[in-house]
Amino acid sequence: MPPSTDRERLLKLARSQGGVATRQAIKAGIHTQVLTRLVERGELERVGRGQFRLPGFPVSEQHGLALAAVQVPHGVICLVSALSFHRIGTQLPFQVWIAVNGRARKPALEYPPLRVVRFTGEAFSQGIETHKIEGHTVRIYGVAKTLADCFKYRKKIGLDVALEALREAWRARRVKMDDIDRYARICRVERVMTPYLEAMVA
Repeated sequence: MPPSTDRERLLKLARSQGGVATRQAIKAGIHTQVLTRLVERGELERVGRGQFRLPGFPVSEQHGLALAAVQVPHGVICLVSALSFHRIGTQLPFQVWIAVNGRARKPALEYPPLRVVRFTGEAFSQGIETHKIEGHTVRIYGVAKTLADCFKYRKKIGLDVALEALREAWRARRVKMDDIDRYARICRVERVMTPYLEAMVA
């Protein structure tokens, strides 16, 4: 049985946010063997590499985003995953699309599966929102920034996906033209987006 103090500290941490990561245990000065023993005793369950949760903890539809945010705190949820979070379009990605800055080390997770994209400069740092998912702070690009990103990475996600998102967000009044213009400039896709924007507002 793990030492009661370590066990109680770890379970308290898990209860506060629905789960706990190996790196959080290490940071708290708790040996990783405590995690292993709690899993063996059924007090925690392993949901991915280095990620554990309380048995029976309710999982939201955005569970993968929460796990990715915990394990890749320097990343930002982007592109198709950001569209899905904002409930724009019809895409339901099986991977979590996440942006990392320039030359940052590429994260490798067993779960959730990631699709890593490298952004640089303002294209990485601008347009970030923070949301709470399952008690975790998750960084996600806002709607206007995500639309510009979709056009920039249209070869990766498909131009049809970018156009569907743009039309739906505009019809639902989820974005303002000034914001789209701003992020189009930052992402250097003004020329690409302009014909579609003009046709949309004509």
